[in-house]
Amino acid sequence: MRTRRLGHSGPVVSEFALGTMTFGMRGWGCDEATATALVDRYLEAGGNFLDTADAYGSAEEICGRALKGRRERVVLGTKAGLPVGAGPDDGGTGRVHLTAACERSLRRLDTDHIDIFWIHVDDERTPLEETLRALDDLVRSGKVRHIGVSNIRAYRLMQALAVGDRLGTDRLIALQGQYNLIVRTLEREHFPLVAQEGLGFVGWSPLGAGMLTGKITPGQPSQDTRLGQRTVALDRLIKNEHGFRVAAAVRRGARELGCTPAQLALAWLRTRPVTAVIIGARTQAQLAENLAALDVVVPPQLAADLQEASRLPDEYPGTFIDIVQGWLHDPRSMRAGPADA
Repeated sequence: MRTRRLGHSGPVVSEFALGTMTFGMRGWGCDEATATALVDRYLEAGGNFLDTADAYGSAEEICGRALKGRRERVVLGTKAGLPVGAGPDDGGTGRVHLTAACERSLRRLDTDHIDIFWIHVDDERTPLEETLRALDDLVRSGKVRHIGVSNIRAYRLMQALAVGDRLGTDRLIALQGQYNLIVRTLEREHFPLVAQEGLGFVGWSPLGAGMLTGKITPGQPSQDTRLGQRTVALDRLIKNEHGFRVAAAVRRGARELGCTPAQLALAWLRTRPVTAVIIGARTQAQLAENLAALDVVVPPQLAADLQEASRLPDEYPGTFIDIVQGWLHDPRSMRAGPADA
């Protein structure tokens, strides 16, 4: 498994991170014995990057016990910010919640430091100055090594970087976001920003909550996937006409290549500007299938076909700007004058 540095100044992480949302999840996840076996297999395959969160039920406690005696082998990241209670300070990115959430995560993970402490989702109610100062204090205390942010608009990420630079606080090293063949919207604004600012990028939901496994087709949802077992409001981003069309293209491509649709979807991500991809599993068979994607090579023509099948729809101002950039690069390509654009 290849490794890469996460951002300009972050740790070296494996290209596949092991997601732990399934650990201990009732009715859909796996029990602790299975979770520990998954961690064992992942480490044996050369992985070193575990991703968890305080909002994942008992996942942090299970991770802490699974890593007993080998904590130094992994880059351990956890997230805070989603509501974990009904109180006014039981969620968000204010100082009170982040400080308390970090202390609780340290106890549950049975560790003295968190390698990457992620903001789980942008909290637009809390001033960025308060959030960044709170995170900086956690870094200065030694309880957190690096900080990152997840699920944030591009303009807010740029604001956070600018505010942090103005305050002189510890800098964000990475962005974590949903990215797969169905949901590619981060390519518009976030990817150029990440590249320009030297951030790492970690993608979650690489299989589109099961849509890209080949197990879900229109009118016949599989009970072996998250989409098939429960309904989540955010699933409308994936389970739609576009999602089914992309999933069909992935199934066709997988048949041509002689691999599973999940393996092709993961292999495609390895061709993208992504530092690490978070893979999740509930069983040893699922983890083995995901890890086998490391051996899948996507031919250029198939990659182009997948790009076309999953391409972003035209939008303003992005499409207009792209067209004009083409004119500026090659004026001969301009068929209509600016007044007609």
